Amino acid sequence: MNKDSFNKLSEELIKVGLRIAKRGEGALFVVGEVEHTPLVDQKIPPFKAIDNPKLLESLALMDGAVIINQNGFVSSYGSKIKSTKVFKNYGTRHSAGLSASLNKGVVSFVISEEDKKIRVFKQGRVVMQIDSLEKGIEQKVPEINQFLESIGFGTVGSLATTAITTSAGIVGISFLPGVIIFTSIYLLVKNIKNINFFNTDKTQKVQKPNIYKV
Repeated sequence: MNKDSFNKLSEELIKVGLRIAKRGEGALFVVGEVEHTPLVDQKIPPFKAIDNPKLLESLALMDGAVIINQNGFVSSYGSKIKSTKVFKNYGTRHSAGLSASLNKGVVSFVISEEDKKIRVFKQGRVVMQIDSLEKGIEQKVPEINQFLESIGFGTVGSLATTAITTSAGIVGISFLPGVIIFTSIYLLVKNIKNINFFNTDKTQKVQKPNIYKV
């Protein structure tokens, strides 16, 4: 999947995820190739995820994960992913999403019914958290996606790779209310000059990011 296609898909998954989270329901989207076992009959043929968000949302509410292949098509739903790593203090859905993200090129979007947040995993680490209860969060989705793209998430996933390998420490960065990006201090310093904080109006004051160690 090229960067443009991934960006469109991730934006749609965040939109669908926010609707699910606001209702206090949970779901798991996995983008990429991962070993899984369907728990229900696969009566619905593969379809492009961004073309039918209502159907995508309906399938996501089933127990198990929705698997989206590298071409952006829903290839499986209601599927079990074996957890090989535990995401502490959270349920099986988070552990499944974390474990799936350990596979090369796989990204997981976990929608939590407990705290109504979306967590994005890649390479065995949570890299983003979105609070569905934040006022006006739906209007911020394009900005959220733009920020992910600006730090390399939609390409090879350098954000997660650096966060894992660096010894500089991990920080949480909040540029938008209700949204936290988890990355390394090194990557933050390296890329901060390329981020415009989404301020296109030169007369408006740029919001200062909140940065804290995690």
